[in-house]
Amino acid sequence: MSILDNWDQWKNFLGDRLSTAQSEGLSSGVISELAFEIGDYLANNITPKNDQEKILAEIWSVASEEEKHAIANVMVKMVNNNSSK
Repeated sequence: MSILDNWDQWKNFLGDRLSTAQSEGLSSGVISELAFEIGDYLANNITPKNDQEKILAEIWSVASEEEKHAIANVMVKMVNNNSSK
């Protein structure tokens, strides 16, 4: 089973990576740009495995560059809030 098969596992994985990046001293700007690059890579190279990923992929496909950055920022915020609970 891939980490991409389960939405909660994926969010936990991202939260762990976000915590590591923050503890390594990466700025929020760098983290935001990495989130955008990861989102773009996933959208272009990975087939969505669950309903949540399918929705994100569809939204990403119609979003402008600015909107994609906003989506990436929201994902960072979501996993940050999720990992702090």
